[in-house]
Formats: sequence, C-alpha cells, structure tokens
Amino acid sequence: MSEEQKAAEAAGEENFAEMLEKSLPKRARMESGQKIEARIVKISNEWAFIDLGGKGEGYVDRKELTDADGNLKVKEGDVVTAYFLSSKNNEMMFTVKVGTGPAGHAQLEDAWRSGAPVEGSVVKEIKGGFEVKIAGALRAFCPFSQMGMRRDEQAAHYVGKMLPFKIAEYAESGRNIVLTRRPIVEEEQRVKKAELKASLKEGMRLKGKVMSIQSFGAFVAANGIEGLLPISELSYSRVGKVSDVLSQGQEIEVVVKKLDWENEKFSFSLKDILTDPWDAVERKFPVGTFLTGTVNRLAPFGAFVNLGEGIDGLIHISKLGGGKRLSHPKEAVKEGQTVEVLVEAVDRQNRRISLALAEVSRAEAEAAATMKEFQQKQAASESSMGTLGDLLKKQMEKKRS
Repeated sequence: MSEEQKAAEAAGEENFAEMLEKSLPKRARMESGQKIEARIVKISNEWAFIDLGGKGEGYVDRKELTDADGNLKVKEGDVVTAYFLSSKNNEMMFTVKVGTGPAGHAQLEDAWRSGAPVEGSVVKEIKGGFEVKIAGALRAFCPFSQMGMRRDEQAAHYVGKMLPFKIAEYAESGRNIVLTRRPIVEEEQRVKKAELKASLKEGMRLKGKVMSIQSFGAFVAANGIEGLLPISELSYSRVGKVSDVLSQGQEIEVVVKKLDWENEKFSFSLKDILTDPWDAVERKFPVGTFLTGTVNRLAPFGAFVNLGEGIDGLIHISKLGGGKRLSHPKEAVKEGQTVEVLVEAVDRQNRRISLALAEVSRAEAEAAATMKEFQQKQAASESSMGTLGDLLKKQMEKKRS
C-alpha cells in the first residue's frame, strides 16, 4: 500500500470517528445541587449506581441508603431523589440526603459548595432567628429573614420540625454555619405557581377562607392563592361594611375574577355566584307600577332609589321639583328617606330604571286629567253653539225674513 493510500485510509477513519462522536448524544452539563429522579441499577458493598439516562451513571454512597442498623432501605430498580455534588475523573457523585446519617458531617462542606440541600431540625427560636441542628448534632443558625415564613405564620410553627435548608455560610471548619430556606421555598413556590397557572382559570368557582377583613374588601385564600374580594363584589345590593357580610375565618365559595400571574395579584367575586336580580327586573318592576324605595345616594343630576334586591333606579332632578326648578336633589329628598315612586322606563340591558316621585306624578296626572276634561267640555260647548260663521248666517236669514 502506498503512502497516499495509507493517508487516505487514516483520514477516512478519522472522519468516521468524528461522525460517530457527533451522532452520539452529548452529556448535558449538570449544575451543583441539581435535583434529579433516577433509578438504582446496581448496589455494591460501597456504592449505589443510578441511571442518568443519556448522561451516563452516577454514584451514591451506600451508607446514605441504610437505616440506623445498617440495613438497606432501597433495592435495585427503585427510583430515588438525588442531588448532584461533583464530578471527578468522569465519575458523577450524588447524595440522596445531606446532613444526616454516618456520612452527613463529612458532606456538609461539599453541600455548601454545591448548593445541595441539607436536612435540619429546628431546635428553638433565638435572637434574630432559629437554632437548627444538622448532621446529627451540629448547631447552625437560620435568620428569620431566610426562613421563608409567610406573613400569617408564627415562629413557633417551625420549632420541632425537620426541614430542608441550604448552607449560606460555612466557616471555621463547620463551627460557624448559617442556613437559608428561601431558595428552597422560592423553588417550591415556582413549581406550585406553574401548576396553579395550568389548573386555575378565570370564571372558576373555588372554595376559600376569609383571611382578613379590610375597609375595601376581604382577602381570601383559595386553592393555593390569596386574592382580594372587593366590597363591590360582595353583593348586588349596596354594602356599607364588609363585616356586615363576612367574618374572618369564614368558609365561602367565590368565583375567580382576575388572575394576574406576572404581578401576583388575584381577585375574586361573591356576587357572580348569586342570581342577577336584573334578569327579572322587567317582570318585578313593570313600567307604570308604583313602588316604595329608599333614597341611598344623591348626585347633582338626581336621586338614586333602592327598590330592593340590589336594584337602584334614578329620579332625575327634573322629576323632583313638581315643576319647580331645583339646583340640587337635596332640596326635595334626603338620603335614607323612604319615598313612593313611579316606574317610568326599564332598560335591562344597560341596567337602568327611570323613576319619578309618586306624589309629583299623581299631581301632574291630576292636572293633566283636569285640563283634558276642561278641553273636552269646552269643545262640547262650542259644538252645541256652532261656529261663529253659523251664528252670523242665522242672523242674516232672520233679517231677510
């Protein structure tokens, strides 16, 4: 074989190797502390090998998978949750539980560097935060600001609980350890938020609990979100105080009014569950009916009268004075006054009812009837006498005769 043939053959092998490497799936780079779900494929005397799919295999210290008596708690084929620690000589090291068990203390510094979570028992509340025990008996500190507490939670709620933490500071060979839960809580909230975005839709009915009462409405917790139930959405009727309708801790059903995930602002409605009284307004308040209502609001252009069931009608200022020109409705009526009104017009589509004061309407009707009667009598009188032309003609005929 000539030198040229050998060079061509070598080049072909090289190109084939490059093509083969390109065709194989590349291993994705794992971040320290990254959480995975993996299946145990083999358990040896020292290690448990987990299948990382296209990323190869990982290693977990067998001791992390045993109980206090040294008995294995898992078997080959089981799926475990593990956290990536480091990669040495192409061997990817994982941990399933940092901070407990025989290997816990030795792994704390690795957990700090990698960002892997550690388990800790909240011992007690101390100045500025909590005392937490990790790796069996090692003392650590978690500030209040790093606990990820909700505003409605008390510090005592955490004492005695075993919780996951991340190591924010690791100094003096483990004698000075500061913990944080905020990244873990934020990640949990992110996952939960994604799940809620997929499941919650505007217009849905949810069961919730009144968390607090405010002058402008109530905050309600429902299905993992907390939103505002505005006072305007409590009822079709006018509500003076929220506490007249709701109480803190009350279980209620609400309709999702608006979901603003970007700004994390949510609103609910209680009114949308109720039957809309305007659907039957034409039947209950027909035109020409005399009704009794209460003046609940005055405006420069007229007086709003509540007819009951969340229905308000308007008496225009021109209908209040009985022919007298008014500068303001308060010259004729006052808020809280009970008045008798006449339904003059109903516009269900635009939710408007036009009213008139009954006494004014009756006075106007009587005046109109009197005027009509007078006109009819006058017409009858003129008819019996004849027209002026007829009278003149009769006079001329008398003179001729």
